[in-house]
Amino acid sequence: MSANMLDGRALAQELRREATAAIAALTVQLSRAPGLAVVQVGDDPASTRYVRTLGKLCASVGVTFQPELLSATTTQSDLVAAITKLNRQPNIDGVLIQMPLPDHLDATGAILALDHRKDVDGVHPINAGLLAQGQSCMIPNTPAGGMELLRRHKITLRGQRAAVVGRSAIVGRPMAQLLVQADATVTICHSRTSDLAGVLRECDIVCVAAGRPGLITAAMIKPGATVIDFGTNVSADGSLVGDVAFAAVVEVAGAITPVPGGTGPVTNMMLLRNLIAAATAA
Repeated sequence: MSANMLDGRALAQELRREATAAIAALTVQLSRAPGLAVVQVGDDPASTRYVRTLGKLCASVGVTFQPELLSATTTQSDLVAAITKLNRQPNIDGVLIQMPLPDHLDATGAILALDHRKDVDGVHPINAGLLAQGQSCMIPNTPAGGMELLRRHKITLRGQRAAVVGRSAIVGRPMAQLLVQADATVTICHSRTSDLAGVLRECDIVCVAAGRPGLITAAMIKPGATVIDFGTNVSADGSLVGDVAFAAVVEVAGAITPVPGGTGPVTNMMLLRNLIAAATAA
């Protein structure tokens, strides 16, 4: 029997409607629209496409969008100065630093220059620390989207065994912390985990953010388990695939996110949620 599809596209539309209503109310309250600035250094085509997509999203929900386009030869001090200026700009509630930065720039230094209260990507170390302590903070958008899919589909987390495959600072680790806060019992797996299949077969929830297409096979999944696939890999034929061998796993799992159309569409909606929170607190 095929698994229940956790449809990220449908959820994203619902979240967009909710965000639009919240932004309209905030615009009245603040006497201005919430503002998002995106700092882009250079003209990387993928970054340019993403920034353009964000601009269209902001326009569609009533957010003021301010792109800060800097030359590829921008110095670290000039980048920090641009970020600092946005920190102080009262009509800008959120600031996103578009990655990757050119090789000569220090991404960590740029993130540290950002006011963590405007960090709508949830990547500042202060937000990471607050999340680890279970306090209110800006949560990284991708794991926040995964949790939203679980919540909206009423997947039981309390008391369940969960595994997160991948330990990155922006997906794996925060996802594990969010699951712990939801009272799941969590194991973090990674490239040095022995008997990955044995660990996963004991789990009711499996979240995968390893960056390896087809890593998770049907033999690794407990029948009826929920599988959240954060993977975004381009296959040889140019199609987008996840870290889960979807065609086989869908026949074993109880619920699963497809790729594309699973966690991806929800991610930018979580960015809007962080922006709304930042504007509300301003």
